[in-house]
Amino acid sequence: MGTPAFAVGVLARLLQTDVSIVGVITAPDKAAGRGKKIQQSAVKEFALKHNLKVLQPENLKDQNFITELKHLKPNLQIVVAFRMLPKIVWQLPKYGTFNLHASLLPDYRGAAPINWALINGDTKTGVTTFFIDENIDTGTIILKKEVAISPQDNAGSLHDKLKETGSQLVVDTVCQIAKETVKTYIQEKSIKHRPAPKIHKQDCRIDWSKSGLEIHNHIRGLSPYPTAWTVIKNNGNQISTKIFESKFIASSQHQQKIGTLQQEKKQLRVAVKDGFIYLIELQLATKKRMSASALLNGFIISKDAHCVLG
Repeated sequence: MGTPAFAVGVLARLLQTDVSIVGVITAPDKAAGRGKKIQQSAVKEFALKHNLKVLQPENLKDQNFITELKHLKPNLQIVVAFRMLPKIVWQLPKYGTFNLHASLLPDYRGAAPINWALINGDTKTGVTTFFIDENIDTGTIILKKEVAISPQDNAGSLHDKLKETGSQLVVDTVCQIAKETVKTYIQEKSIKHRPAPKIHKQDCRIDWSKSGLEIHNHIRGLSPYPTAWTVIKNNGNQISTKIFESKFIASSQHQQKIGTLQQEKKQLRVAVKDGFIYLIELQLATKKRMSASALLNGFIISKDAHCVLG
C-alpha cells in the first residue's frame, strides 16, 4: 500500500525477491496541474507496467473494497507513504501489517519526517519498520537502519538515500516475518521526541529574522518540494520567489539591515543577523527556475531591494 515515488522503490525491490505480490493498493487517480489532467500515482504506473493487480479505494472502510481485499488472501501487508488504515484492514492478514517510516522512530512521527530532519539541522536520520496499531506511527518496532545526513543534502537527495535504505529494510523485515524470527520492541515513551507534521504553504515562508544556519536548513529541508519561498520587494514591485538552493556565510561585521537584498558580482545575497544567505538557485513568480547568475543577466536589483521578513 503506497502512493508516491518513495513507495515505488520498495515495490521494485520486492519484485526482485521471491515474494508473491497479490495486489497493490494506492490512491485514486486525481486531476492535477493547470489543465486538471487526470494523473495516476507513481505506484499505480509502476504496478501496471509489471502487470500487478491494482486497487484504488476512495474509502478504506467500503465493504466492496474489504471484500475484494479478502479475495486476494494476503498473509502480509506492507504500507509505505499511505493513509491511516482502519483496524479491519490492518488486522486482516495472518502476519499483520507493517509500515516503513522515514525516521528513527519514535522521533519524527508524522507526515514529513524527511523535511523536518533537515529543517532542524540533524546530521543523521534513518528508516524504521513497525507493526501498525490504532495510532499513527506508534506500533512495535521491527527493524531500524541509520542514515547519515551530509551538509550537501536537501529533501530530494535525502529522500533518495532513505528510499534505497528503506527498500532493503522492507525486504529484510519480510524475510524475518516469513521465517518467524521477528523480535519486536515497544517504542520509548520516556524521552521527548520531535513531531513531523504535514507542511503547509505558510510553513514554507522564510523568516529572515532567524539565524543564517536556520534559514539555510529551512531552504534545503524544503527543496525541491514543497519549496521555501519569500517575497522580494524590488523597484516598487513585490515578487513571490521560490528558493531552491542557498549558502550561508557567517559574518559578525556587516551593518546591513536584515532582509537587504544585494548583488555581489554575479551573486545574490540576503543580509541576516549573523551573516549572509547567498541565493544559488531560485524561481521568480511566472519565471522558470534558474541560477542567480542567470537571473542577474536581465534582472536589475534596486538600492532598496529587500526580502520581506515573513
